[in-house]
Amino acid sequence: MAAAEDFLASYKTDANSAVCFKLVTAENDIFDKGKEFHPEFSHQLFGDSESIFGYKGLQVQLYSHAGSLLTYLGLTCESDVTGILEGIEPDPVLKIISERLSGGYLSNLDEFIAKLPSENGFRPMGELIHSYKQNDADYEIYSADIFVPKFKEFYSRLQMFALWYIDGASYLDFDDEKWQFFLLFEKKNVCGEVQYSTVGYVTVYHFFAYPDQIRPRIGQMLLLPPYQKQGHGAELLRVVEEHYIKDPKVVDITVEDPSNSFLRLRDYVDSLACSKLECFSPDNLKKGFTDTLLREAKKARKINKLQCRRVYEILRLKATDRSNAKEYKEYRLDVKKRLNTSYQKEKSDFEKMKKYISAEELSAMMNLQSTSERQKQLEQIYEEVETSYLKTIERLAAS
Repeated sequence: MAAAEDFLASYKTDANSAVCFKLVTAENDIFDKGKEFHPEFSHQLFGDSESIFGYKGLQVQLYSHAGSLLTYLGLTCESDVTGILEGIEPDPVLKIISERLSGGYLSNLDEFIAKLPSENGFRPMGELIHSYKQNDADYEIYSADIFVPKFKEFYSRLQMFALWYIDGASYLDFDDEKWQFFLLFEKKNVCGEVQYSTVGYVTVYHFFAYPDQIRPRIGQMLLLPPYQKQGHGAELLRVVEEHYIKDPKVVDITVEDPSNSFLRLRDYVDSLACSKLECFSPDNLKKGFTDTLLREAKKARKINKLQCRRVYEILRLKATDRSNAKEYKEYRLDVKKRLNTSYQKEKSDFEKMKKYISAEELSAMMNLQSTSERQKQLEQIYEEVETSYLKTIERLAAS
């Protein structure tokens, strides 16, 4: 039995290692190992174990034209379990992936290679709203909606990457006209011809706000791996925010279920912008988080109360002399008071409920910590918050 289990285990492969992406524009790129990158997640396709069964030496090839994202899907392996043991079949990898390629794909590599020269004529869709230069390369940001010609076909290919790089991502409903898209491209001159490469995107949903306004909510943001950690995320998010800040119909800008990495990015972008406002001057910050500060920040930057508070705490920490015991203590107490709010509400609700239900029911519903336990946990949470804030402050200092 153990031998059989070991034999079957030898045909198990880590999906994140087996799936190989490439962004290509020419045949040589197909065989350039330096262009490979791999998924961050694969559980949405291959389960919580993120493993593929039935192959040895497996490589799943997901190659896309760098601009148009025309996609090739293929598979190579040294061997599989087909016919080795009765009733044991390899996972239908190509079928599983192809069902999620809503923008279609090619399964013949020669056909894919033959199409690359014509795909180099790809041009971004939508309205050009911003351009910038970085490291001697040119970049452009476009805004588009579902009514832009050919956009649906392009985005159907682009959103495939969300499954592999955004935990819990889902495809958008293209019948909903309230979605707005912001697309970032690299613009190159290759042998006298302009070529565009897809860098990343942001999706924003326009929620209604009474009586005739909107509340934009950022849904997804993704930079393709070859362009990550180069400053493009901050520029893209900044441009998206500025696009809505100047719109008089926008109440404030919110974010749907942000990841920790997105929170850090937004903290940096918003803190950098707010640091230039008078209401965030060091003298004003030391007065505490006031209604005046919130009102002025919302008017200037259209950030909500929660994000405004985070920015306030980051910039106040930046302005705090941590070698000054009194000044540093005042800052820590200010943040801990905010962190302790949810616990105090829970405690208040507990006291109210005691009047109406039995002690046994309360015990089953609530799990209040002792004062010492709560203080210890609060200190731990504070340390994590400050560590995150200090990283943002380091980035601000390097700007």
